Amino acid sequence: MHKRIGIIGGLSPESTVEYYKHIFRRYVERFGEHSYPEIIIYSVSFQQYAVWPEQERWDLIAEGLTDVGRKLEAAGADFLLIAANTMHMVLEQVRAGVGVPVLSMLDAVAEAILAEGFSTVGLIGTRFTMGKTFYRDALSEHGIDALVPDQEDQRYINKVLYEELSNNVIREESRQGFLKIIDKLAGRGAEGIVLGCTEIPLLVNQAHIEMPVFDTTAIHAEAALNYALEGK
Repeated sequence: MHKRIGIIGGLSPESTVEYYKHIFRRYVERFGEHSYPEIIIYSVSFQQYAVWPEQERWDLIAEGLTDVGRKLEAAGADFLLIAANTMHMVLEQVRAGVGVPVLSMLDAVAEAILAEGFSTVGLIGTRFTMGKTFYRDALSEHGIDALVPDQEDQRYINKVLYEELSNNVIREESRQGFLKIIDKLAGRGAEGIVLGCTEIPLLVNQAHIEMPVFDTTAIHAEAALNYALEGK
């Protein structure tokens, strides 16, 4: 039997859907049949998780996600995923509050970067992912330097993420804005770009960018599938 996956989702719904689809589709691609792992999804109400970071109430975020994690555990999940980059700010608090493993997106992304032989990447995401140090610190522990955009570009990216992408609004003007920012990071020495918000691939992905990109949604979902299949 495969391990049962528990996904803390709704952060936002758009990216949660991509996790779900990736795990199922990749299993069929790899094995040619449909015995994929069972998945339990708890989709939170997103509004409070959009407000609490603005209020710096990471304690409430940790409490909320831990409560959801316990519910997934009680429902039979063998391990958990937090299906959002920014919410990994409270990863260790959630891990401490549940009795099953919580698979880190940050470690999975670092492993993907190292597999390409890179030591410097550009990082784009919410203003918290870019402005706080937790993401860069996690990559630094693996010997990876993460470059972030300047303050003006961070504000632009954050606005598009919350006002457009989290509502599945895709605008070509915004895509071009992101690509200009990515070009700046490349000019500063980035060898690849970490799409450090699970909604970003809805707007820009490898088809739009010449340098390698690291789709954190796909990387995390693939790591979850591999973990669920250990021993298969």
